[in-house]
Amino acid sequence: MNLSIKHWPEQERPRERLIQQGAASLSDAELLAIFLRSGSRQHSAVELSRMLLQHFGGLNPILDAGLQDLSQFHGIGASKYAQLIAVKELGRRYISTHLQQGKIELSNSKILLDFLKFELLGEKQEVFAVLCLDAHLRKISFKKMFYGSLNSCEISTNQLLRHAINQHASSLVIAHNHPWGMPQPSSADVELTQRILSACQLLEIKLIDHCIVSPEGSCSLAELGLISTQ
Repeated sequence: MNLSIKHWPEQERPRERLIQQGAASLSDAELLAIFLRSGSRQHSAVELSRMLLQHFGGLNPILDAGLQDLSQFHGIGASKYAQLIAVKELGRRYISTHLQQGKIELSNSKILLDFLKFELLGEKQEVFAVLCLDAHLRKISFKKMFYGSLNSCEISTNQLLRHAINQHASSLVIAHNHPWGMPQPSSADVELTQRILSACQLLEIKLIDHCIVSPEGSCSLAELGLISTQ
């Protein structure tokens, strides 16, 4: 039978190492084990965490998994599932608050992309969303406006712009997800971006970026030079 973490040498315990060396020194499995707190009769929390990571393929799929999938693992029930969902939501709100309080730096889209990943990566179908910004590039609102299939999503430019006007937005970031595959923009994505860009210019609303997120990564059409931020 495996020893629980409390029987490990103190210098090897994840919680003590986190306090002494910082969270960045821990692996994904060790961080997840601190959250889980306990494992099962057969496995320590670290071992259970490694099993989850191996089965789901990473932290994001674990946080996106449903109760039925997670409860297949002995030691994971409704209580731990609720805690996982709470941790995910706390992370989303943490990044959202930074986005709302601080100006978006156009030369560095990391905070923006992190926020969009929290919002869109869990979706199983293609979703098109709009982030409305004020004159100081601070968040006014974020809305998932259009839902499609696994590979496509019909967009209404008029409906999108009406929403922006109702929100009194000075600038916009549009975004969508690729539920499967790579985040590279298709020719249709580029064409749609140019159409929305032209419509925004007529209304003196600035289109800051069009971001695409997927399980394989993310991309910014502005950083690819496909949107002028001047």
